[in-house]
Amino acid sequence: MAALTRRLLCNTAWRQTVVPSLSSFGNRNYTINATEQQVLSCAKYGGRHCVTLMTGDGVGPEILTHVQEIFRYAGAPIDFETVEINSSTTDAAYLEAALLSVQRNGVALKGNIETKFDDAEFRSMNVALRSRLDLWSNIVWCRSFKGVNARYDDIDIVLIRENTEGEYSSLEHESVTGVVESLKIITAEKCERIARYAFDFAARNGRKKVTAIHKANIMKLADGLFLESCRKVSEDYADIKFSDMIIDNASMQMVSRPQQFDVLLMPNLYGNILSSIAAGLVGGAGLVPGMNVGAKYAVFESGTRNSGRSLKGKNIANPTGMLLASCDMLDYLGHHNVGALIRESVLDVIAQPQHQTPDMGGQATTTDVIQAIIDDIKPKTQTSLQEAQSG
Repeated sequence: MAALTRRLLCNTAWRQTVVPSLSSFGNRNYTINATEQQVLSCAKYGGRHCVTLMTGDGVGPEILTHVQEIFRYAGAPIDFETVEINSSTTDAAYLEAALLSVQRNGVALKGNIETKFDDAEFRSMNVALRSRLDLWSNIVWCRSFKGVNARYDDIDIVLIRENTEGEYSSLEHESVTGVVESLKIITAEKCERIARYAFDFAARNGRKKVTAIHKANIMKLADGLFLESCRKVSEDYADIKFSDMIIDNASMQMVSRPQQFDVLLMPNLYGNILSSIAAGLVGGAGLVPGMNVGAKYAVFESGTRNSGRSLKGKNIANPTGMLLASCDMLDYLGHHNVGALIRESVLDVIAQPQHQTPDMGGQATTTDVIQAIIDDIKPKTQTSLQEAQSG
């Protein structure tokens, strides 16, 4: 009966409720919707989407369990297919099983998988997943959070990075003992593809400026090609201001005057670095959501690559970033109303000092935050159910 009630809630009441399709993140000003091709790749049965749940390392499994709990209370029409994958599941069969699940379902919610930097034979499964699924665009939105004590309170930056080549091409070899060559691959096709994605994103979502980040003064061919591609694409978007900035200067500007940035367009490594800096400026690794989007598939995760290994089992991890990533996933699948409901509850809760985890300067436990969100959601879902029954 409870499951039926939740399904009625999703399929009737919320569709009658006036909730903006661009679900608000504070006063959110962008959304990610699946294209027609992506929609066709998403598994859906009886009005419910099936989503791959990749456990990851550190606090990933416990946070993802909390996401499922909140989805149940909110009546989110999602069924999860859990795939155990982490830095210990090094057998190729685990990676293949995860890939097959995402290919079958079209969408995944993922805990971060650690990459062992002290093992030369270990290959990053994060990179392998992005490459094999051709998730060529990574989007991280860093915006100041109401009630969160951070260095700035007026940041609103979308960071878009090419996700499948550059320094992450995994082409390294030791030519002679003590001499290692690491190849950075930059192609015109992928540079133009990510540039057009960034400008299209800006145009769709009312953003005014795109800034390309590069090191073309030193890497004249590789980063020069990236910059040339960005300039070429910018000519098709007369209403969007285009500029470029060298990565070292951009890093300094990010910490000294981040308000100048709107949409940042970057190759792989620079995007990884600046996304982490921006996340730190708005409150830290536990707060920011991220997404990896390709032509057919999408994988949602926290905005930074921190697995929270040192926090595992301590009940003090911040669940915000993963919860907001799950809301972005709901938007992508077209469930804007339930995504808005969860997102607004999360943001209302973490704005209160008594519900802030230690990384935010508070004393709340993970379960304290989750319970507060559930308590905030419950009356809203009950009201919607009553409206559906009376209607």
